[in-house]
This record gives sequence, C-alpha cells and structure tokens, in this order.
Amino acid sequence: MLNKNVHTFIACDAEYEDSKIILFGAGFDGTTSFRPGTRFAPSAIRNESFGIETYSPYQNKDMLDYYFFDSGDLELPFGSTTRVVADIAMRTDRIISDRKIPFMIGGEHLVTLGSVMAVSEKYDDLYILHFDAHADLRDDYLGQKLSHACVMRRCHEIVGDDHIFQFGIRSGDRDEFFFADEHTEMHKFSLDGIEAVIEKLKGKNVYLTVDLDVLDPSVFPGTGTPEAGGVSFDELRKTLTLVCEKLNIVGCDVNELSPQYDQSGVSTAVACKIIREMLLALS
Repeated sequence: MLNKNVHTFIACDAEYEDSKIILFGAGFDGTTSFRPGTRFAPSAIRNESFGIETYSPYQNKDMLDYYFFDSGDLELPFGSTTRVVADIAMRTDRIISDRKIPFMIGGEHLVTLGSVMAVSEKYDDLYILHFDAHADLRDDYLGQKLSHACVMRRCHEIVGDDHIFQFGIRSGDRDEFFFADEHTEMHKFSLDGIEAVIEKLKGKNVYLTVDLDVLDPSVFPGTGTPEAGGVSFDELRKTLTLVCEKLNIVGCDVNELSPQYDQSGVSTAVACKIIREMLLALS
C-alpha cells in the first residue's frame, strides 16, 4: 500500500484501498532540449488545482462522488536517466499490481517510457494512444537514445508495429515521418480520425499519453517546445473524455507543462482542467 500525500490534486485525498485511480508526479526534465522547467509541473498543478471546481459541467460529474488517491512525487535522481525511467516503472508496477490505474503527471515526455515499460509487463498486447505536437520518433537525439525526442521510438520497441496511434503531430524531422509511415498510425495536425481509432481499439488494453503541447500555444504557452498551430482546449477535452469513456485505459499520463513560461497561470489552469476531465471520464 502507498501512503497518502499531504499535498494533493483537488479531491484526490481518498484512501488508497478505496481508489481506482492513483496519481503520482514525475517531475523530470533532464533531457529537455530547448526550455527546461517541466520538473516544476506536478507541484504547480497541485497548487493551482484548488482554483478550479471539483464539479465538471461538461460531464455533469463531481470528483467528490468518486475516490482518487494522490501518492505524491517521486524523488528522481537527475544524474541518471536510466534510474529515472526505472523508478517510474517501479511506481507504476506497484499501482497496477494492486489492480489500479496509474495516472502520472510529468515532467518531460520521456517519463512515459517508464510507465509503458511497467504496463507492458502486465498487458502483453498493449496499444498506445499518443497526443502531441511532436512525433518523438527519433532513434537518438544528440547521440542519446533516452530522450524526450525519442520516447515513442523506445515505446515502439516495446509494443511493436501498428500499436501506436498518434494525433496532432506537426513537428519532427523527415526520418520520423518516414518511420511513422511504416510503423505507427499518425494523424497529422489535428484530432481528425479519432472516432475510427476508438472503434479499432475497443476491447484492447490502451495506454494514453497526453503531451499538452498538442494544444495551440495561444491556449497553452507554458511549455518547453511550443509549436505554432495545434488544437483548442475544447477539442482536446472532448476527445480525451470520449477516449477515457470508451476505451480500456490501463495507464495514462499528462506531461510537458512548464509553468514558469506562462506567468498568467492560464497554462497550469488548462492542465488542471484536462486532468480533472480525464479523472472523471475514467471513473
């Protein structure tokens, strides 16, 4: 059993035994290639979550009617990327071994690899649904294979061809897009086609990873690698609600908020609402 964190996301203070969904933070940005700062996201999200309501008028659900548990942030060793991934995998394994859903708050996108490693050990035929501005399919970045720019390539090595579905992608080098043509199902620029993918993935075990820079930077400027274009908050909210309601999500994460790049606090508020809507849709 994990111990309750004192500093929690809003309404995520139930007992571990009673909760279906377990939050934890992975505030790591050790491979960030442009603007660092995602290490501060889990704490900022918890702080600002008390500025939103527990009730969602979108879904007519209230977090107070469900049980959520926040187990706090991992203490990650910034000097060892391998250890970071292993520690995340260990926490994820602990949660899924208790038949619960791990919900990780990053952190840069590399943190997804640790969770996928653990979830894939339990679920042989795992599929990944990936929302992002970036393909993240490089084989290496500046000679490093453990990088936020390579996370989906490493995940592909775990789950194999035709098991990764990517949406909103609008940035990457040419080889990444060539790789996607052969090995993943990539939907560029928008969330078009999600209904067909949901039908395809019904009954499958799905890991959901949301890089918040899939959003238009006018909506979400507080991120390390903003990309012009992208989707609206309402497009992403509706899509994630549908995904969480219709599919068997066995693990998920939300990542790539860098709160210090948006002093207005709007980006953090957006992240909080996305997390709230996902939690409620999964319940």
